[in-house]
Amino acid sequence: MTTAAAARVADTVRPSRRPRRSRFGAVPSRATGAVVLVVIGTLFAVPIVALGWFSFTTASTGAFTLSHYAALLDPAQSSNYSDLFAGIGNSLVLAVIVVAIILVLLLPAMLLAELRFPRVHRFLEFVCLIPITVPTIVLVVGFVPVYQVVQSVLGSDPWTLSFAIGVIVLPYAYRPIQANIGVLNLTTLTEAARSLGASWLVAVWRVVLPNLRRGLLSACLLTISVVLGEFTIANFLGQNTFQTALLLLQQTDPYVSAFFAVVSLLFVFVLLVVISTAGSIGRPRRKKS
Repeated sequence: MTTAAAARVADTVRPSRRPRRSRFGAVPSRATGAVVLVVIGTLFAVPIVALGWFSFTTASTGAFTLSHYAALLDPAQSSNYSDLFAGIGNSLVLAVIVVAIILVLLLPAMLLAELRFPRVHRFLEFVCLIPITVPTIVLVVGFVPVYQVVQSVLGSDPWTLSFAIGVIVLPYAYRPIQANIGVLNLTTLTEAARSLGASWLVAVWRVVLPNLRRGLLSACLLTISVVLGEFTIANFLGQNTFQTALLLLQQTDPYVSAFFAVVSLLFVFVLLVVISTAGSIGRPRRKKS
């Protein structure tokens, strides 16, 4: 066999090396990603900047002024903003209580379903995802007769809304925790801890929870953002929260209302940025060889 024939046979037998294609299509270049990021950022930034600029202008001349914010510090006008600050305080209390409900009730239920009762896992997932499929206004109609009993027993304080809002945030809190659990083998981790003499509580506290910190952080931040933005339940049940107070303030002082709306949007944006970077917290960087 000549050298040329041998080369042709080798080329026929040797498998052709095709370029490896991405699973989700072509990967965009850095320039394309930068352009998309700038366009989306502009679409989000323009209305927020316009709303913030409106809060610094006067209605008659449109001139720049700080008098609207000076009124916030004026003791003579403190009564005009008392409901707003009370609503902010009520929303913060609600956020703390709802986060406690997620950590005290939902998290142990998910760990028990994962470690001890795997047959309950599907049922727990179904229950936690139901609220996202039902419109909030429909849930409020069902909450009204329930809260007639709750108000007769516990009173009509705003913190009682935490029971209803706790149902609303179940899908948003369940998914990050379950996604974190899905990438871990908690059964092996707990069995290894138990084989070394740790009790169930010690194994959960020192082995399981540290590995779930990213999912717990995302769940807590999403819960806070949902609580601070909730309006329908508080409005229908006649409670003073941040969103309901902001709506009432808009009728008397739209400038300060616009300012607090911008602040709340920026706060939620910061929470989303923290959630998006939570996956890299505590992750060691790989050294380039």
